[in-house]
Amino acid sequence: MKETEPVSSTQNTEPDAAANPEEKSECSAGADEDSGSYADASGESSAGSASGTADSVPEQPEVTPAAEKEKPKKRRHSAKYYAAVFFAKLAVTALICWALLTYVAGIYICHSNSSFPMIKDGDFCLTYRLGELKQGDAVVYKRNGKTCFGRVIAGSGDQVEILSDYITVNNYGIYENTVYPTSPEGSKITYPYTVPENCVFVLNDFRNDLNDSRTFGGVPLDDVQGKIVFIMRRRGL
Repeated sequence: MKETEPVSSTQNTEPDAAANPEEKSECSAGADEDSGSYADASGESSAGSASGTADSVPEQPEVTPAAEKEKPKKRRHSAKYYAAVFFAKLAVTALICWALLTYVAGIYICHSNSSFPMIKDGDFCLTYRLGELKQGDAVVYKRNGKTCFGRVIAGSGDQVEILSDYITVNNYGIYENTVYPTSPEGSKITYPYTVPENCVFVLNDFRNDLNDSRTFGGVPLDDVQGKIVFIMRRRGL
């Protein structure tokens, strides 16, 4: 009888592994399938999350130039329209100037030397009609349709007396910054003279000219065109 040699475990294991190559390939294939399915699942999940994010944001419709609202075009007016607007503005401006020059201010040119040396012949004078007149104010007034220039000496109810070289109002002497002395000679009124109501007593700065209150008495306030507030010398222009 022949003796059988013992077979080692190593020798038995290796042939088994080599003898079953199909099992090994099947295992690796299964692992690949598992990894592939995992990758597919992860890809699907990520794709699903991306698609879910994209679905959460509403798509805005594309705006085309034709869909944009056209800006309204400015209406072009005719030449008659602009002419009418121009003349309307001109009429309003003229009306405002007329109201100012009638009720607030006045423009006058002196054509005499009655107020020399303060106001000379040819000077341009601007008057202010509002406000109360005071003693010493230079004024413009109308007398028989003629524009006159003078200085207020006294007001309504005051008593005026002209002596040889000075003037008293209510028995008090007044200070005047005038060059020429005041004389009662040639006056057509009697002194002391009481100024009537709503009148002022006016004298010329050039006192040799008697065409003032020494001749015709008080000047009504309605004839006073205003207090002189500005003088422009026009000589040499």
